Amino acid sequence: MQKPGLPKGTRDFGPVQMARRNFILNTIKDTFQLFGYQQIETPAMENLSTLTGKYGDEGDQLLFKILNSGDYLKKVDSNDLEAGSQATLNKVSEKGLRYDLTVPFARFVVMNRNDLTFPFKRFQIQPVWRADRPQKGRYREFYQCDADVVGTDSLVCEAEIILMIRRVFAKLGLKDFDIKVNNRKILTGISEAIGEAGKEGPLCVAIDKLDKIGWEKVQEELAERGFASQSVEKLAPLVNLKADLKGKISFLKEFLAQSETGLKGVAEFEEMLQILSQMGENLEHVDFDIMLARGLSYYTGAIFEVKVNGVSIGSVSGGGRYDNLTGVFGLPDVSGVGFSFGVDRLYDVLEELDLFPEESLASTKILLIHFDQKGFEYGLKVLSQLRKEGIKAEIYPDLAKVKKQFDFASKKGIPFVGICGDQEIESDTLALKNIESGNQESISIEEVVSLLK
Repeated sequence: MQKPGLPKGTRDFGPVQMARRNFILNTIKDTFQLFGYQQIETPAMENLSTLTGKYGDEGDQLLFKILNSGDYLKKVDSNDLEAGSQATLNKVSEKGLRYDLTVPFARFVVMNRNDLTFPFKRFQIQPVWRADRPQKGRYREFYQCDADVVGTDSLVCEAEIILMIRRVFAKLGLKDFDIKVNNRKILTGISEAIGEAGKEGPLCVAIDKLDKIGWEKVQEELAERGFASQSVEKLAPLVNLKADLKGKISFLKEFLAQSETGLKGVAEFEEMLQILSQMGENLEHVDFDIMLARGLSYYTGAIFEVKVNGVSIGSVSGGGRYDNLTGVFGLPDVSGVGFSFGVDRLYDVLEELDLFPEESLASTKILLIHFDQKGFEYGLKVLSQLRKEGIKAEIYPDLAKVKKQFDFASKKGIPFVGICGDQEIESDTLALKNIESGNQESISIEEVVSLLK
């Protein structure tokens, strides 16, 4: 007999987990809609040509490829096999599972551009897949909750991202977190200022690992990527900079004095702060992190990353501005900005901090139990009345001992039991029992409805 199992990096979700996940998802969805975002969905798989080249070299390696159906080797010959996996890949696989929701969204915008109203604000809540090494807080299948705006370069969008993150975290009960913000133009300016113009891509990939491997290892990686030792030395003051917000801005204006692009990045950051101020908002939880890089190659402006302090999980949210992601699909010069919540990581954070509210687990509000067929039939009538009033109710489906029915309610976490006995049938009432307190009283169906509502 085959032993059942799951692929590494994937999980099942039982009723308790789903109730908690829905608590997170509904909180995020409510916030997206409050800020004017509309929901869409895209297929789980995309053409590999859509996905490759958008996430950098390391991202491409993490794409799950789907073998062509039928005889997937029919186009492969011995020369392809000798040439290696890359020559063979294009002939055996034309599709892949989506790596994120942003690139499929860009494809969607281009294909539907004549039907959309710009600026177009969309949100998307769907699973993505990455062929990563599974570890705590990192899965091969996980949900993302994306919100993106395309068709405007207004920095109001960036300011609203900060507000959405803060609202969601407040609703989830998270109080100790940092919204790290930077700008890719600043990183471009840094590469110019250290004498490595045009190398902002490999610079970002390397310093994106600062938190994970430390400055010493990052220096080694930069050297391997062809950065001169004097260039790496010029980075050190930035890595070790200890200053407040004003101090960081002042330092950068001097450090990037010869980089027009870098100074533009600083100006964009200052404008975003000004917009928040004009909205009457403070800078609580906002951390200007000039070494924040985020490895994805399509970011061109502001970048965000959110970390909850005091937990073992990494970042739980992130995003940024991209000025020409749709251009690769034939629609140039459409600026966009977006961010994503990692639902699975948020779940782990809330579980680690014991922040899930008990009411998030509540499903059925009342279980109707009975002693005999007559009570069962009366319960069916009451069941219909309760559900018509919007009360989550169910009836024990079998004729069984009352203790077994009570045990069922207790194990399932149902807070109330409605007993359908002879006396209740005659008086058209229910003996309503509170499982937690043990209190029981016979009341009319109308009173039951009023109480449970």
